[in-house]
Amino acid sequence: MLEALEILTTATFWAAALRIATPYILGTLGELVCERAGVLNLGIEGIFTAGAMSGWMAVYFGADLWTGVLVAALVGAAFGLLHALFTVPLGLSQHVTGLGITLLATSASYFTYRIVLPDVSTPPRIEPFAPMNVPGLSDLPLIGPAIFQQTPLTYLAIALIVVVAYVLARTPLGLTIRAVGENPAAAEAQGLDVYTLRIGAVMAGSALMAIGGAFLTLSAFNAFFFEMVAGRGWICIALVVFASWNPWKALLGALLFGAFDAFQVRLQQIAGAVVPYQAFLMLPYALSIAALVVMSRRAAYPNALMIPYVKGQR
Repeated sequence: MLEALEILTTATFWAAALRIATPYILGTLGELVCERAGVLNLGIEGIFTAGAMSGWMAVYFGADLWTGVLVAALVGAAFGLLHALFTVPLGLSQHVTGLGITLLATSASYFTYRIVLPDVSTPPRIEPFAPMNVPGLSDLPLIGPAIFQQTPLTYLAIALIVVVAYVLARTPLGLTIRAVGENPAAAEAQGLDVYTLRIGAVMAGSALMAIGGAFLTLSAFNAFFFEMVAGRGWICIALVVFASWNPWKALLGALLFGAFDAFQVRLQQIAGAVVPYQAFLMLPYALSIAALVVMSRRAAYPNALMIPYVKGQR
């Protein structure tokens, strides 16, 4: 028991927790932006996969790493546009359309991989982002190795939390996004174009999701392989509810899940001979469900979430 608790005091544990949390931060942030505008995006799992594949493939064929991130974001925005066109002006079911986007994006990614690399038996490797040491801060005890020796995409994810939180809370653009997610009729009465704002928010949110996928192939790993997303998109949807649609709470939720995941890996090394490893794999999901149940009771979701809006409707 004491040995398990000592894990929580090591810098390597917290460094791993932040690294594991990074795609969840980006995916949760993207889903949060979509839902704040009133659109549920269940295409996140497929968009993660498309971002991972497209970013990796761009780098594999000669692009630099940041260009790979940009390619992933553009691919994510394209799938977000497709989702938004069906759900915003056409008013189709956001649940059905989102699941369709997940199937389309995932299948298209796997198909493209097989077409471009038909004879590959093992995933080709690239040179991923390397961890960056922040001068003067990376040498601090505990928090130095944990926070200030991460890859650039982790720092980007944290910076985007700050940007999105500021935009949503402090800028006219953020106010309009929240308005179309709370009361689109009142927003239209003020001269706002509800359709344009919702479509733009879904595209921006989907781009963030795809960058979360690109983190897996360009930072966490150095290759693309099937099923690598492994349900991360669905976890992000739950984390949005856990966060009550607040970017700062989204950061906390992602870090919490990352810590649970990093903890179970280390617990396997301690008690793996006694307890079946499946119990450890289940641990972060069980703890996350428990936290979600507690937090969701106080969650205040956007009033117009998942409700199609018809222009001129009152």
